[in-house]
Amino acid sequence: MSITLVSGSYILAGLCFILALAGLSKHETAKRGNLFGMIGMALALIFAILGTVLQLTDSDLPVSTGGPSWAILAIVLALLIGAVIGVFMALRVEMTGMPQLIALLHSFVGLTAVLVGWNAYLEVPADVATGLHNGELFIGIFIGAVTFTGSIIAYLKLSEKLKSAPLSLPHHNLINLGAVVVVIALAVWFVIDPQLWLLVTMTVISLALGLHLVASIGGGDMPVVISMLNSYSGWAAAAAGFTLGNDLLIITGALVGSSGAYLSFIMCKAMNRSFISVIAGGFGSDGAVSGEEKDYGEYHETTAPKVAELLKNAGSVVITPGYGMAVAQAQNAVADLTAKLRQQGVEVRFGIHPVAGRLPGHMNVLLAEAKVPYDIVLEMDEINDDFANTDVVLVIGANDTVNPAAMDDPSSPIAGMPVLEVWNANTVVVFKRSMNTGYAGVQNPLFFKDNTVMLFGDAKERVQDIIKDL
Repeated sequence: MSITLVSGSYILAGLCFILALAGLSKHETAKRGNLFGMIGMALALIFAILGTVLQLTDSDLPVSTGGPSWAILAIVLALLIGAVIGVFMALRVEMTGMPQLIALLHSFVGLTAVLVGWNAYLEVPADVATGLHNGELFIGIFIGAVTFTGSIIAYLKLSEKLKSAPLSLPHHNLINLGAVVVVIALAVWFVIDPQLWLLVTMTVISLALGLHLVASIGGGDMPVVISMLNSYSGWAAAAAGFTLGNDLLIITGALVGSSGAYLSFIMCKAMNRSFISVIAGGFGSDGAVSGEEKDYGEYHETTAPKVAELLKNAGSVVITPGYGMAVAQAQNAVADLTAKLRQQGVEVRFGIHPVAGRLPGHMNVLLAEAKVPYDIVLEMDEINDDFANTDVVLVIGANDTVNPAAMDDPSSPIAGMPVLEVWNANTVVVFKRSMNTGYAGVQNPLFFKDNTVMLFGDAKERVQDIIKDL
């Protein structure tokens, strides 16, 4: 009866995860989706522990190892340690640090899959293990190892501990392809004859492959990489589920893997990037950074009082936020500015690029947190045609997502990426700390256009100054 209860709870947890994904598809239902996700995870943890305890209680573990009671105690201690670390990290991380935290968490999933696979190999004698068992653990270790090192590199790039520029080794596409071919050959050999050195060789190659795949991708494509690593972690979990015979891991892993892959595909379409190119580690791009040295002329600086006067006389305003707004924690000030302008009869809307932050939906979450109405937050394809009829655009902390070089310069690293065409408005006000390049490492000719003015300083402080002058 108890085992039946555990199995039933797995189905219920899986349903909660499906409802969570459905809820997260819309702003209005995202909170409910998160609630379903938390309930599902709580059920999964509680009943997975219960099932493990039941198995240990019925097992005949030797007394020399401490018996079932010591094994149960070890599990409880591991859970407590993990919970303390998780709560500590969650309390300390800011919204701007969420992308790198998620990348780091993906690395844990990958490492777990590697350890589970290796344990399955060491625990099951070679003369007992079936070819299917060997294939499962081999695939699990491969996906887990690629996810582990790839996620570590993504974390280092997002936290700016490693340069965002892509690593471009000679023939890097052939290196990736060669590594995959070697792994496939080793997999066939291992299923037939599961020797230790084959598994060791594959693990080393996979770790190096994960590192090279993500290191070869530039900063402009990192949001896609994060969602792709999310997908990898899901498939790694599913592979571990097959190895352990755990239905819940298989269900959850498949949900995460498929939804992560679909999200990556959607983002690639929005950025005019090849889905295969991104997951293959920047295939088809030499990663060259160009355009920074071009002379675009002089930029025009302005002040907060002048911007306030501009906004007073405006009939329509569009705000295009970027990662810089998140860093400055200016979302609440921007929400206050929005409310103030709307009270004065100004039409205010937001234009959100698919990769406005370093994580899909990052800007939407920040604006929702600041109580900005959902109905005035529009996606790029909904707002782009309206810029020509807009009086003022406020570019707050955005750079690459409003860069006309993506459309005008075929040699640019962001060439072909759809951007918010803010330069078509009557006046563009760019909030920036300095004239430094964006995350992709290229200069933005928007800053030098005749209808663009630059407002330098901390975005939160400058927005608050404008509110005072209004």
